[in-house]
Amino acid sequence: MHGTESRKNLPLVVSGAADHAAVRDAVTSAGYKTTATAPAPVGHGHHEAHARDDDHVVHSHGKHTGHSTAMFKDRFWLTLALSVPVVYFSPMFGHLLGYMPLEFPGSVWIPPVLGTVIFLYGGQPFLKGGLNELKSRTPGMMLLIGMAISVAFVASWATTLGIGNFELDFWWELALLVAIMLLGHWLEMRALGSAQGALDALAALLPDEAERITETGTETVSVSELRAGDTVLVRSGARMPADGTVVDGQAEFDESMITGESKTVLRTAGDSVVAGTVATDNTVRVQVTAVGDDTALAGIQRLVAEAQASSSKAQALADRAAAFLFYFATFAGAVTFVAWTLLGSLPDAVTRTVTVLVIACPHALGLAIPLVIAITTEQAARAGVLIKNRMALERMRTVDVVLFDKTGTLTKGEPELMDAVAVDGVKREELLALAAAVESDSEHPVAQAIVRAARTHRLDIPRAAGFTSMTGRGVRAIVDGRTVQVGGPALLRELGITEPESVAASTRVWMDRGAAVLHVVDADRILGAVSLEDAVRPESRQAVAALQTRGIKVAMITGDARQVAQAVGTELKIDEVFAEVLPADKDKKVAELQRRGLKVAMVGDGVNDSPALARAEVGIAIGAGTDVAMESAGVVLAGNDPRAVLSMVDLSRASYRKMWQNLAWATGYNIIAVPLAAGILAFAGIVLSPAAGAVLMSISTIVVALNAQLLRRVKLNPSEVR
Repeated sequence: MHGTESRKNLPLVVSGAADHAAVRDAVTSAGYKTTATAPAPVGHGHHEAHARDDDHVVHSHGKHTGHSTAMFKDRFWLTLALSVPVVYFSPMFGHLLGYMPLEFPGSVWIPPVLGTVIFLYGGQPFLKGGLNELKSRTPGMMLLIGMAISVAFVASWATTLGIGNFELDFWWELALLVAIMLLGHWLEMRALGSAQGALDALAALLPDEAERITETGTETVSVSELRAGDTVLVRSGARMPADGTVVDGQAEFDESMITGESKTVLRTAGDSVVAGTVATDNTVRVQVTAVGDDTALAGIQRLVAEAQASSSKAQALADRAAAFLFYFATFAGAVTFVAWTLLGSLPDAVTRTVTVLVIACPHALGLAIPLVIAITTEQAARAGVLIKNRMALERMRTVDVVLFDKTGTLTKGEPELMDAVAVDGVKREELLALAAAVESDSEHPVAQAIVRAARTHRLDIPRAAGFTSMTGRGVRAIVDGRTVQVGGPALLRELGITEPESVAASTRVWMDRGAAVLHVVDADRILGAVSLEDAVRPESRQAVAALQTRGIKVAMITGDARQVAQAVGTELKIDEVFAEVLPADKDKKVAELQRRGLKVAMVGDGVNDSPALARAEVGIAIGAGTDVAMESAGVVLAGNDPRAVLSMVDLSRASYRKMWQNLAWATGYNIIAVPLAAGILAFAGIVLSPAAGAVLMSISTIVVALNAQLLRRVKLNPSEVR
């Protein structure tokens, strides 16, 4: 395998993220604490916590406290089934459509009996929620729905039992109202992301048990039993149970769950390793330096918990509209009752008042936003975008700056051969073929990049023998009887040779860009050099330019050296670049932008990005990233195309317009229908009957549904977004 020193300039090896002792120190020394959201325990039992059914997640915020998605779904389907006979056997509904329901002994009791079941079972969440809103003096959707169905229930029973001279048969309206509101809340909660998922995913990175080395051999112990100073055996393919230092052996570690980088990193005696990373090829002995809450992983977990707790104060638009309508309906109902009692009769006053209170809770309001969210979620999913947080969609339209993590997002996340230079008498093709021959037996990403470039140029790669990896210097092999070596500055120092000026002129420019420079040496003669970089995605240029065209600034954050970051930033014409940023500081950079008054969308892919993803107004995780990054984000991109962010901006703006249009229609309907139902134009012979009010309510629902369907016209294919 390749030595680490020969690759130290490679952009893929994030300078800030690679030193995980520094990562741990930075995270723990920051003293992040949170009382708002306690992180899940790190260690034993994490698999049970991570394996969860989103339908049965119990929510603990706002109007859905104690509710689960499955609860609304189950109540909706049963209510819908019971609503069919209620509507069919309702005399008022039959009169509206001009048919006579079947009559048989007991048929008249079908609507009141099943309607009562619907009221008590299907309406229970709204009745309880309304009572809570009343107690807390924060009227909203739940209280508005609870009031409407309660008034309809009492008035319908009064009519059924012949109490008073009323014609207020609202059983069918009660049934449909409960069914549609359950559907709306079910759709809404399906679009709601669970914050606890990020913490579960973080905990799942640790094994349950570890092999602790004792004087007599090894023993299997729970991770919670490990203490600083213990020595553990980490076998090939196993995860690190705690932070530590390698004391014996060497292995390539997969640190993608921490850094977001796909490249493995060689760790030898004296190197630090972090809990959750994987030894991919060899067994090593590691002395534990930090366990439990002191590990870097636990520190990042605390950051995620704190950031998520600070981003959970948004209020749904429908709740604000419902609060307004509650006061409006209550005032209108009171005025109606008093006016008709004084100017008309008590039966007329009751009829008018009940009609006002029932139609004051339009079906359209309950579906205005959930329908838009449901269609948006569906459309986005077809474009490879998963909306996990209902508020992420609303916030995306207000974003002032998109902060991209560089590696694997704006760049490909893997090395690519960018250039080559050969000394006089050696062709570039010959140089590249020799380098590919030496590297052909290596699985290192840099070696694969060189071989891939040679094959792309359709070069004839000679056969090599005697491949040897020289730790910290490079690799060597015999090619056509010649000893050819490929390595970095350490190889040249060992051989005591210097670059000829014809080669140095090019390598200086490459190094200024932060590229990894490897020399090809035949015996003690330099034949030339090649440069490798983390190549910029072609689509990144389009994404940056299009965002700026929409009035959104673009920033980039990376742990890479400043010259590497500036080179990419200049190439993409990015507005602001944050370089050499430690994982713990990514969250701070988001907060810094927010202190400037900017609303931030963060795009990242690693565990070290998850606190920043959760802190930002909108967190966007790319699909090639880790589970933790995806859980911390409000939006997940299935692919790596940064142009998908443009789709989110356009969809957010379009869906926000539809939300307001639907709310305006639903609320405007009430502003017009409620006074008519109250009899404000009774002097002119215009009175809105209960049946007519119910029909208008149904029409408003149809208008809202059709308007939401227009969202399907928004172009979301990244290649089509400009």
